[in-house]
Amino acid sequence: MTSTQPTLADLEIPETRDYPMFVDGSWVEARSGEWRDVTTPILREHVIGRVPSSSVEDVDRAVRAANKAFPQWRSQHFTARARILAKIADAIDARSEELARLTALDTGNALRTQARPEVTTLANLFRYFAGVAGEIKGTVLPAGDDQLQYSRQEPLGVIGAILPWNSPLMIAGFKIPAALVAGNTVVVKAAEAAPLSVLLLAEICAEYLPAGVLNVITGSGSVAGEALVQHPDVHKVSFTGSTEVGRHVAREAGGRLAHVSLELGGKNPSIVFPDVDVDDDFINQLLLSTRVHRQGQSCTAGSRLFLHQDIYDQVLDRLVTTLAGLKVGNPLDESTDMGAIINDKQFASVNGFLQDGLSSTKVSTVLDGSPDTIGNTDGYYMGPTVFSGADNTWRLSREEIFGPALVAIPWNDHADVVAMANDSHYGLAAYVWTHNLDLALSTAHALETGWVQVNQGGGQMIGQSYGGYKQSGLGREVSLEGMIAGFTQTKQVNVRLRTL
Repeated sequence: MTSTQPTLADLEIPETRDYPMFVDGSWVEARSGEWRDVTTPILREHVIGRVPSSSVEDVDRAVRAANKAFPQWRSQHFTARARILAKIADAIDARSEELARLTALDTGNALRTQARPEVTTLANLFRYFAGVAGEIKGTVLPAGDDQLQYSRQEPLGVIGAILPWNSPLMIAGFKIPAALVAGNTVVVKAAEAAPLSVLLLAEICAEYLPAGVLNVITGSGSVAGEALVQHPDVHKVSFTGSTEVGRHVAREAGGRLAHVSLELGGKNPSIVFPDVDVDDDFINQLLLSTRVHRQGQSCTAGSRLFLHQDIYDQVLDRLVTTLAGLKVGNPLDESTDMGAIINDKQFASVNGFLQDGLSSTKVSTVLDGSPDTIGNTDGYYMGPTVFSGADNTWRLSREEIFGPALVAIPWNDHADVVAMANDSHYGLAAYVWTHNLDLALSTAHALETGWVQVNQGGGQMIGQSYGGYKQSGLGREVSLEGMIAGFTQTKQVNVRLRTL
């Protein structure tokens, strides 16, 4: 692994400024006048902006604005909402580089490998949901000449969308256009650690949406997020984040019988069968599945690598060589493969896991990407670390590290590896690698996960449902089916008719 140590001038960090919230069609400060610093992981503790520190009163103001805007927004013909979303998609494309650079600055995700693709996905999500606006349909039952029986899919009302810091624009794209096209209004709580790109998205949307339809608030999860979850006029909470916080959200929102969807953590298995061709294409796809280009800060990262004993050494050697060649450094640099861990808290957490593994006598460290090996101390940088010879009971094999750490586990028996893969309280994603179609499908069907990729590290397409089993979440996103289930409710209407 190589790292860059640019001068401060090379970092291209813009001057610090204030970023107000977007509420009821206006840019506003918190009623208290309090602000929170936003730092960039590119340079430790360097403040790049300030955002309002929302109180309960500020959240209530945003929710009231969304409730006020809801009747008129829901009553529009679906084509009107579709046209607006399509225009927003085009506007995102027009400002894509601005969004990508702010995302890289805000999150630490590398511009070339992560930030630009995320903005492209965001635009495509708005475009997809604009295209399926007319598919929010009810049904008519053939109930005889004296009955008209039909159902309607109606919007829920005000949606509280709570975003994570790892991919804020992409997750905003999972929630905002789906909720809007179904006729809901939205209050977004931007992530504390990475709110700036979401505020820029609000600026883009503001040109096309009526006041109050989309609101973006900032502040702490413990105050602003909690107020949004508990607000009696928020009809659904859509949360993406950790399983621990997700449980709390479910309890609080469920206590008042609000609708809830949760996309939570993952400790995802990647199962490699002995018939794979260990070539460049396979290694590149396997690399993609590890999400190291996002510093492992992804709930779909294939962080448990189950390698068949027959090809264990061969695959691990090739993978480690490729990982070691990645360039770690300033995410705004076009040549960077891996950017920075989001902040000091997450950096310390990941490093704690790494030190646990590096000091263990039960495993071998075949690649050490811990901070001491990188040499760049300007920001929160670390490279990939790979542990070999682990088993599925080890702490690092079971807990979500949310960093660039990979645990390689050997296996021999098909039933055993499926059992190990399923031996987790998580169930979000999985990867299967084999040329044997029977093995591929039987394994995919046996895995207790909501999302399985075969012979590819990406592959998720907009329009396919995405979500987890077990403690990886509730509900589905990114699809027409997920939108209807997650952002509408069914009303049945029965009419008795007079027959001629």
